[in-house]
Amino acid sequence: MNKITLKKKFTDKVKSGYPLLTAEMLEDPSQLGEEGDILILTDHRDEFIAKGFQGKQNKGIGWLVTWEQDEEIAKLLFINRLRAAIGRRKKWFSSSDTNAFRVFNGEGDGLGGLTIDYFNGHYLFTWYSEGIYLMREELFSAFEELVSYKSIYGKKRFDTKGRYVEDDDFIKGERPSFPLVVKENGAQFAVYLNEGAMVGVFLDQRDVRRAIRDRYAEGKTVLNTFSYTGAFSVFAALGGAVKTTSVDLANRSVPKTIEQFSMNGIDYEAQDILVRDVFRYFNYAVKNEIKFDLVVMDPPSFARSKKNTFSAAKDYKNLMKQAIDITENNGVIVASTNAANVPMKKFQRFIDEAFKEKGLKYEILETHTLPEDFAVSSSFTEGDYLKVLFVKRK
Repeated sequence: MNKITLKKKFTDKVKSGYPLLTAEMLEDPSQLGEEGDILILTDHRDEFIAKGFQGKQNKGIGWLVTWEQDEEIAKLLFINRLRAAIGRRKKWFSSSDTNAFRVFNGEGDGLGGLTIDYFNGHYLFTWYSEGIYLMREELFSAFEELVSYKSIYGKKRFDTKGRYVEDDDFIKGERPSFPLVVKENGAQFAVYLNEGAMVGVFLDQRDVRRAIRDRYAEGKTVLNTFSYTGAFSVFAALGGAVKTTSVDLANRSVPKTIEQFSMNGIDYEAQDILVRDVFRYFNYAVKNEIKFDLVVMDPPSFARSKKNTFSAAKDYKNLMKQAIDITENNGVIVASTNAANVPMKKFQRFIDEAFKEKGLKYEILETHTLPEDFAVSSSFTEGDYLKVLFVKRK
């Protein structure tokens, strides 16, 4: 265990439950040890504040886990946090039309750096720091006391020795055959837990996909940009879209999107699936006077192609302006970002500035953040990273 001293100006913030520890919060960062070390945080009077572990993740150097001095960061704590998280997802476990959801959401469920997703009886552990990864055996032991499972897979999403690590190792249970078939609001998705960092569908967009299907797609032409495996396109088609166009730079997006359409009985040949740089496609659409009733934009926070570099924090306004150009009057743009460094007010400002610079008016029809199963700590609002606006062009 390492005892470390918190700077006075951060004391109240941490005492109120703020879980992320950064180097700037410490009086002497040299007090830190190695990844996975248990940290005892004290104030300038050497009085206990909180207890956590060292684990580098983005700008943080560790996570605080308990504000109880006598509580150990060990199996019993893990059992309690996991049990509470599972209890909060009871309705998901009993759902008849959705069997893919988040069971444990990092600091939102009281343990930063770890997420656990459920896919029809199979579980995926994702580790975001070496520190939490080093505790995996105790975590697995705690987990196995609480749930039965078909299989457990694990992915590492952290740097070691300057190298980004992706790991999709099978861990426990029986190896399934892939794809796993999961349900979301009655639709079906093909999921692969054995193909790198991304499994085939982003669970945090569940409510947005349902809104597109149930309220926006019928009779519309739909453009799905940065389309990945076409999940938004699937829900648009299921909602009665006249036609969907899916655009993504990755070659794999074509067979993956065909697979997702086919899983749902949709004629993929009646849809357009294009391997294109989205930014170049926007220019192509403008040049050829192609417009859509509904445009979905969910770009990565940062992306680079041969001719373009995109940062949500810097470039989303211009991306929005391009989308406006190819959206019909009274059409809708689904503007989305998962950039944690872009708060909702800033994101709304991007939208406002884009329309003002185009000399056009707009209306925000719906606002979405993370769905209910992606628990967020009230003391760490940065954890609510997803921002989605349904914007009507007037």
